[in-house]
Amino acid sequence: MKILVVCGAGASSTFVAQRLRHAAQREGRDLFVRAGVPGMVATEADAGDVVLVGPHLASALSDIERDAATRQASTVLLPEDVFGDRDGIRTLALVTAAMAADRSERTPR
Repeated sequence: MKILVVCGAGASSTFVAQRLRHAAQREGRDLFVRAGVPGMVATEADAGDVVLVGPHLASALSDIERDAATRQASTVLLPEDVFGDRDGIRTLALVTAAMAADRSERTPR
């Protein structure tokens, strides 16, 4: 599973990505997590399965969601207090929920 964490310049997303990566490792989960900027969602063919969007980019969320949808990626707007998630556990829970929702949407009824 590939996760892309985006913010305006890539700096704050680096901290979130690192914490998420460590939380996944502690739980024995195989996640490839990297930080980036919103433009990567539209320009990189393999941007990620889940795109986590920094809270300060809420006004650009619809554009990011549109770009992610063309690649069948889920998009999650991170909460305002995400930078306080020092161990990455809450952020990992958001990824897990997005992956579960994505699976349920793809399961035929």
